[in-house]
Amino acid sequence: MTLVQTHPRSAHSAPVHSTVADAMDTAGPRVCDDMTIEVALSVMAGARVGHLLVCDADGLCTGLVTQARLAAVRDSSAYTDRVQLRDILGDRGPFTSQATPLAEAEDAIRCHRLDALPVVDEHGSALGILALAR
Repeated sequence: MTLVQTHPRSAHSAPVHSTVADAMDTAGPRVCDDMTIEVALSVMAGARVGHLLVCDADGLCTGLVTQARLAAVRDSSAYTDRVQLRDILGDRGPFTSQATPLAEAEDAIRCHRLDALPVVDEHGSALGILALAR
C-alpha cells in the first residue's frame, strides 16, 4: 500500500503530490460483492492486506471493506456463513476520482474517519485506493 506521508521540505520545493493519481495505490485485490465474509477474510490473509475493493458483477466499485469490519460482522450474533459482502456494504461509496486534489481527498478521509478511500474512474470502475499514513 502506498502511504501518503508529510515530509519537511524547503520553501522553494514543489508539493510532492498534487492529485490522488500521484499518491494512490493501484495494487491490491478486488473481489466480487457476492463473496462471503469468511472467503473475504481468507483473501485478505493470503494477500496480507487490511482491506479489499469490492466490485459488482459489472465490475463497478461498490465500496471497500476492512479486516476489522469483516471481523466485527463475523463476531456478531446475526452472522451466518451465507452473509455476502453486498449485505454489509449498504450504499455505494464514498469514492474519489484520480483527478481530485490530494489535500481534498485527505480531508475527506480524516473527516469521515476512513481507513482508505477507493479511487474510481468516470464510469465507477475501481482504479486503486488512497490511504493515509498512520
